Amino acid sequence: MHISDSRGVSAQAAGPDALAAHAVDAIEGLSGIHPGYRRAHAKGICCRAVFRPNGLAAAFTTAPHLQLQESEAIVRFSGSSTDPALADVLSPAKGMAVQFSLPDGEVSSLVGVTIPVFFARTPESFVDIVQSVHQARKGKLGPIDLVKEITAHFSESKEAMLAVRRLKPPASYAESHYYCIHAYFFKDHEGNSRPVKFEWKPDAGVRSLSAGDAAAQPDNYLEEELELRLKDEPAVFQLIAVFGEKDDPTDDPTRAWPEDRRRIGIGRLFITGITGEQEGLVMDPSAISEGMALSDDPILHFRHAAYADSHRRRSRER
Repeated sequence: MHISDSRGVSAQAAGPDALAAHAVDAIEGLSGIHPGYRRAHAKGICCRAVFRPNGLAAAFTTAPHLQLQESEAIVRFSGSSTDPALADVLSPAKGMAVQFSLPDGEVSSLVGVTIPVFFARTPESFVDIVQSVHQARKGKLGPIDLVKEITAHFSESKEAMLAVRRLKPPASYAESHYYCIHAYFFKDHEGNSRPVKFEWKPDAGVRSLSAGDAAAQPDNYLEEELELRLKDEPAVFQLIAVFGEKDDPTDDPTRAWPEDRRRIGIGRLFITGITGEQEGLVMDPSAISEGMALSDDPILHFRHAAYADSHRRRSRER
């Protein structure tokens, strides 16, 4: 079976809102509609947290939550699947979304995953790739053959697919490294602009499970482990700012920056307990504070409309 490359047909002809709806439709095709749940990263758990900046970011940005005053935050850990009932071990990539509460009542969000790059460069290719995955799964391709088929027809997906194949089952949400795959810009007091990406590095270190140990875990082992962990102590993550240099791509989330780029720890996130998910919670990575700006990454801009469409659908279902 071979995947047909349909780029340039319906997706490119659509406007932003229609394209977002088209994308959510494509996601729903992967595992069906699960009323009341997010269309992607459907299975998740929310936590209370406090972010304590160390002041090192103040030289580069006026963002209020990155100065010296601590701020409250909501953290949502999740699997990457569209199916909320899928066992944790069957969803390779994990997510960590953080929403900071700002002094003016607004919010600023960062969304991270356990792979350093995305699989699609544009909203149009995102739709085509998701539809192609659905088509390939109808042909009952195994995981390895599916990756080969996708990367053969969508070369931009190669780095992300290889990163997924290298993933091992995590021992804990709190012992995973999360990459905020989109580029942003820091804005300082003089109006200077610097490209930046973010990572969440766990103080506890990164730990994974062997295949045998993973197979023995219950379906919800990551949530269960996190609940037990937080009864004893906070889960702590350091927020790392990675500074881009000239010619580092800011418009392509499928391409990683070189590993030797300047990295600064700018604060720590203390996750203190489990909380119920707030009504209307949307972890939109395009919602940012003053002192920051969105890059020219088309996927980053597109996520606002796609998240809004997903939220409208699940709100109606509730």
